Amino acid sequence: MTTASTPTTGGSKVRVGVQRFGTFLSGMIMPNIPALIAWGIFTAFFIEVGWTPNADLATIVGPFIHYLLPIIIAYTGGNIVYGIRGGVVASIAVMGAIAGSDLLIAQFNATLPEGEAPLGQVHMFIGAMIMAPLAAYTMKWLDSLWEGKIKAGFEMLVNMFSAGIWGFVMAVVGFYPIAFLVNGLMLVLSNAVSWLVSMNLLPLTSIIIEPAKVLFLNNAINHGVLTPLGIQESAETGSSILFLLEANPGPGVGLLLAFTFFGIGAARASAPGAAVIQFFGGIHEVYFPYALMKPMVILALIAGGATGVTTNMLLGGALRAPAAPGSIIAVLAQTANGSYFAVILSVVLAAAVTFVLTAIILRASRKRDLEAMAATDDAFGAAITQTEAAKGKSSDALGGLRGGAATSAGGGIDPSVMTERQIKNIVFACDAGMGSSAMGASVLRNKIKKAGIDDVTVLNKAVAALDGTADLVITQNQLTDRARHQSPDAIHVSVDNFMNSPRYDEVVELVRDQHQDGA
Repeated sequence: MTTASTPTTGGSKVRVGVQRFGTFLSGMIMPNIPALIAWGIFTAFFIEVGWTPNADLATIVGPFIHYLLPIIIAYTGGNIVYGIRGGVVASIAVMGAIAGSDLLIAQFNATLPEGEAPLGQVHMFIGAMIMAPLAAYTMKWLDSLWEGKIKAGFEMLVNMFSAGIWGFVMAVVGFYPIAFLVNGLMLVLSNAVSWLVSMNLLPLTSIIIEPAKVLFLNNAINHGVLTPLGIQESAETGSSILFLLEANPGPGVGLLLAFTFFGIGAARASAPGAAVIQFFGGIHEVYFPYALMKPMVILALIAGGATGVTTNMLLGGALRAPAAPGSIIAVLAQTANGSYFAVILSVVLAAAVTFVLTAIILRASRKRDLEAMAATDDAFGAAITQTEAAKGKSSDALGGLRGGAATSAGGGIDPSVMTERQIKNIVFACDAGMGSSAMGASVLRNKIKKAGIDDVTVLNKAVAALDGTADLVITQNQLTDRARHQSPDAIHVSVDNFMNSPRYDEVVELVRDQHQDGA
C-alpha cells in the first residue's frame, strides 16, 4: 500500500512543522534518557531524603544535572545537525550558557535582603536545546565558506582552530544573551505552572496534551517544556508532578480495554495485544489509531488524563525523573518516596474514567459501526480511510503496492520505480526512532526471516534521520508526508496498526516476488 498526498493545507503544514520541531527536541532528549534514569537512581538512593542517604555519593547529584545532562543534550543536538564537529562546538557553547546563568543568579542573590531565600540554580536544558542547533548550524555555514579553498596540508590546522575559535564565540553568546533569555523564560514558565497548581487548574493541561499525543505533536510539549521544568523542580524538591502529565499510561490502556470489550471487527481483535504493549512496553503510539478512527473518544482521553492529574495533585503523586518510555514499569521505577499510592491510584482512575466514557461512546455508535462493517467488511480499515481523508490524504489498495506504484519526489505516482528498484534496505521510521519503529522493525524482521529472505536489512530510525538510503520506508500514516519529504526516492508504505498490520505481509510478499523474479 502506498500513499499519495493531496496538496498540503495550511493546517497540515502547521501540524507537520510542529511535528518536526518536536522530533528535533525529542532527538536531543530521548537518546539521553539513560543518563536521566541514572540521575534519578542517584537521587532515589543517596540524597538526604533518599532510600539510603549517603552524603558523599549525594555530591554527584548536583554536577550531574547542572553540567553533565545539559552538555550531553547539547552534544546530541549538535551531532544531529553537523556530526561530531557540531556536537563539540555545541557543548562548548552550552558551557557558556551554564556559567552565564550561574553568574546572573549569584548577582541577583547578592541583592536580596538578609534572611530572604535565594534563587536556586537554573539548569540549562532549554539553553542546550537553543544553543545546540544555533552553534552547529553556524559552524556548518562557516565551514562552507572556505570549503575547497584550504591549501593542502593545512586542513587539520584550519579545522581545529576554526572550531575552537567559533566555540569560544558561541560560548560568549551563551554567556550573555542566551543565559539571560533562558533564565527569564524559565522564570515565566515556572510561575505559570505554579499559578496553575495554586489555582487547581493543572488538570486542564490534558485538554492540550491528550489530543496532541494522538496527532504526534506531544514531543514539542513534553520534551520542550515539561521535562526541563520537571527536572528543575525535581532538583529543588526531589520530585515533580510534571513528569506524569504526559507519561501516565492510564488513559491509553483504558481506551484499549474499552475497544477490547466493546469494539468491533479488527479493532476489537487487536486491542488486547495493543493494551499489553502500551501499558507494559510504554509505546503509547499503539493506541493512536484507535483514537483517530473514532475522534469522539479523545474526549474520554482528556477526561482520563485530567482525572490522573487531579489525583496526583490531591494526593501528592510525583516522579523523581522522566518515565521513558511511558510504561507502568518505568513510572513505578521513578516514583518518589511516599508517592506510590497516589501514582498507582492516578493510573487506575485515569484508566477507569477513560474506559467508562469510551465504552459509552462505542455502545452509542455500535449500530452505525456494524452497518459500516457490513458495507466494507473492515470497520478498522474503513475508519482509517476516513481519517486519512479528513487529514487530506488518500490510500491506494493492495494493488498499488504490487502493481508498480511508488511515491515519487513530487508526491505523485511513478510506476517505473517499483520495477527498477530492488528492495535491499527497509527502514521503519517513527517520530523519535525508538518506540513504535523498533517494535515494527522487529515484527517485520521476523517475518522476512521466516520467509527465508536473508539479504534484506530492516532498521528503525527517526523520521528526521532518514537519509535517502532506504529502498522502502514504513511509517504510521500520520507521519508518511514527513517521511516522503526526507526520503523522496524511496517506496513509502503507511501502516495503521503497529503490531500486526497486513502491510507487513504485503511487503514480505513484494520482496519475495522480487527475489523469485531475479533468481
